[in-house]
Amino acid sequence: MITQTLPKEAFHHFSAMKKEPKEIFFRGDTGLLNRPKISIVGTRRPSQYTEYMTVNIARKLSQAGVVIVSGAAMGVDAQAHYGAGVGNTIAVMANGLNIHYPATNRELIRGIEKEGLTISTYPDDTISAYWSFVARNELVVALGDVLIVSEAERNSGSMRSVEYAKKMGKKIYTFPHRMGESEGSMELVKKGEAEIIYDVDAFVARYGEAKIIENDEFLQFCQTAPSYEAALKLFGEKVSLYELEGKIAVKDGRVRVL
Repeated sequence: MITQTLPKEAFHHFSAMKKEPKEIFFRGDTGLLNRPKISIVGTRRPSQYTEYMTVNIARKLSQAGVVIVSGAAMGVDAQAHYGAGVGNTIAVMANGLNIHYPATNRELIRGIEKEGLTISTYPDDTISAYWSFVARNELVVALGDVLIVSEAERNSGSMRSVEYAKKMGKKIYTFPHRMGESEGSMELVKKGEAEIIYDVDAFVARYGEAKIIENDEFLQFCQTAPSYEAALKLFGEKVSLYELEGKIAVKDGRVRVL
């Protein structure tokens, strides 16, 4: 896949950043930038509880028309992308887009660049470094309307993302955790700097642009804006039937719920 440069008129999506990037490179569907977006960050070694909560909220937000933004790292990032589905997520990379790093997420990243969107401020062949991960975190936070910190310890990379969110005036959320777990995010709650998501469905209803459709598997699938080919492969004639009934529309190779 060819790496392209985002036109300057699209840079307003990154206006919350302290300094506008000189160039932004992308692979995939830039239409995702125009939809409601929520950023999710967290530890590379999440607990099973955190993995479940991250996948669950990413999936439900995706079904409600929200695009999930994360950094394609191991752990929480990967779970957020998986939960959203590769066609409904933006992966912000800390290296050139022709480098699929980390290797453990190679297939996930390839799926996102094909069905969703990968972006980077670094040209092809640029290898990631400590400072590029820090800059990547700012981009992740800037794109989202709000920030969810799934799990984070004090002085972690996720807490750097929190600092960006506070400077940008972004609202910060986290999940409830037991004593001694996710001490970074729980300290934010104690200080009144983050809000706990006790009810996932209520949170989704607040930020989603569409109602969650509980009893129709096909319409649930279509709310993630899948490709026409993917919908046809999984649901066959139902695609044409629902289009005729005015329940969905196919535009620019994507299926969307009406």
